[in-house]
Parts: sequence; C-alpha cells; structure tokens
Amino acid sequence: MGAGVIKSGGDSGGGGTRRRRRANRHPAAMSEINVTPFVDVMLVLLIIFMVAAPLMTVGVPVELPKTAAQALPTEQEEPLVVSLSADGRVTIMTTEVPEAELVSRLRGVATERDDDKVFLRADGSIPYERVMQVMGALNAGGFGNIGLVTDTGGPMLDGGDG
Repeated sequence: MGAGVIKSGGDSGGGGTRRRRRANRHPAAMSEINVTPFVDVMLVLLIIFMVAAPLMTVGVPVELPKTAAQALPTEQEEPLVVSLSADGRVTIMTTEVPEAELVSRLRGVATERDDDKVFLRADGSIPYERVMQVMGALNAGGFGNIGLVTDTGGPMLDGGDG
C-alpha cells in the first residue's frame, strides 16, 4: 500500500508557515451553490403533491361503457346574461337596454353568437308576468335555450328550510 510523508512546519524554513497560517485565518469565499436544501424542499413538495392529487378527484368510481357517440362540445364563448332589476330595468350583460329596443338588440346579438343559450337573472320581487314578458322577448330575439338563475339555500318545499 502507499505511504505518505508529512512535513512539519518547522522543516520548511520558518517563513512559509506563517503565511499558511495567515491564509487559513481568512478562508476564500465559496463560489459553489449548495443545492442540498433545494433538493430536500423539492422532494417534500413532490411527496405532498403525490399524496394530495388522488384526493382532488371527486366522484364515484364508475366504469363507463364505450360508445361511438361524439363528446359534447365545450362552451367556447361566455354565456349571455340578461338581468331584470327590481325597478324593471333590463340589462344585457352590463348594458342597460330600453324595453322598446330589447328584441332588436337580442336579434343582433343572436346573429353574432354560435349558440342560443341565455341566462335570465330576475329580482325576486318582480311579478311573474314581467319575467314571462322578458322570456317571450328572449325567445322572439332568437334565444330558445333560456336558463333561470337562482341562489342556493332556498326552501325545499317539504316543510323544512334548505
């Protein structure tokens, strides 16, 4: 095996040892990045996401049958919203529309859109007749797929509150 020789500081003549000792008192700056803490943090995050990802899926596991049917198209455009305020004002998206111009404006919007889906938001204090008049205007304007927007948490009509 190999053997090494270690020289003591006294053998080199005295002057060199002082310089070495002075150099050891002020170590040179490290120019390397310590990546060990970074790797540790990344491994912890990886484990957290691996555990949490299966928990994010909601639903009952079902094996769906295979068919030749096409998938439903996803909504490409923002749904049209018509609002009816408590004081009777009609608003298409964010623009207030006079009642006399409602059908003509809806026809213009219908020509620019791909689908005929519209959501109607009406204040709860509006009479049913007024809501039906606006729904008739929506139908006359070219929108046959009308959805009524409500809030959740209303009565369930089974004797209890929901």
